[in-house]
Amino acid sequence: MLERIHLAIVREVDKQGSLTAAAEVLCLTQSALSHAMKKLEQQLGTDIWLREGRSLRLTQAGEFVLAVANRVLPQLSLAEERLQQFAQGERGTLRIGMECHPCYQWLLKIVSPYLAAWPDVDVDVKQKFQFGGIGALFGYEIDLLVTPDPLFKKGLVFEPVFDYEQVLVVAAGHPLAQAAHVKPRQLMDEVLITYPVATDRLDVYTQFLMPAGVTPLRHKTIETTDIMLQMVESGRGVAALPRWLAEEYAQKMEVVAVRLGPRGIAKQIYLGAREADAGIDYLKAFVELARGSGRIGRTVR
Repeated sequence: MLERIHLAIVREVDKQGSLTAAAEVLCLTQSALSHAMKKLEQQLGTDIWLREGRSLRLTQAGEFVLAVANRVLPQLSLAEERLQQFAQGERGTLRIGMECHPCYQWLLKIVSPYLAAWPDVDVDVKQKFQFGGIGALFGYEIDLLVTPDPLFKKGLVFEPVFDYEQVLVVAAGHPLAQAAHVKPRQLMDEVLITYPVATDRLDVYTQFLMPAGVTPLRHKTIETTDIMLQMVESGRGVAALPRWLAEEYAQKMEVVAVRLGPRGIAKQIYLGAREADAGIDYLKAFVELARGSGRIGRTVR
């Protein structure tokens, strides 16, 4: 009946677009691949593909098999990798996905002591999962997700590891640099610089500007923190960042952190993992280390 090779064939045909290309990837002959799938269709009593000219179209049954393949094959690959590591006396690799642009600097401070404490565990940081990390967790592409916006779904657990305050960063000579706090309308004449993230995922918009019905003069996106704050320092805009990061840069640049509103914007960083993996010793150790060293900046008073 349904075997791993069938799942691999369906997934590769979907990826490669043809039986020939899939056969090459899987190191099979096209006839062997076709025979395996034809035998499966006979056993199941239903078609997996329908031919449309030179192309193949998945049937409803085929779409279901593809969904199973996309879910199961990564789990099997991860299981095999970890079992091989156990056999070799190794712990494994901790794969961390980032949904928090400015948290990369914080993460570097955690990784160094972690690697020293766990010499038989490798760490791999993936940043391509901005705001797609939940799918990456479910898809077994990462083991931990760093995020300020957890989605509490069945099968996942999220641990808060530190609190921080979101602030406005301005040049030291900016008129707002001496203000006790910033009002939304004071950004109407400012160029607001942010990371390249949708505005509905930016706290400066959702918790500060939008409730007041205000938009900045212009919104500019920049990938890297260093370039962003060089722009701020040169008076070409203002930026919203965690206070701990802003104050770290203020030690070497002429920038100032100013509170957003009289009460500020309080946030937390979470580490998310699959519930089934939460008991893995080296994963738990990373969470504990992150929680213990997470009080980097002052929380909102």
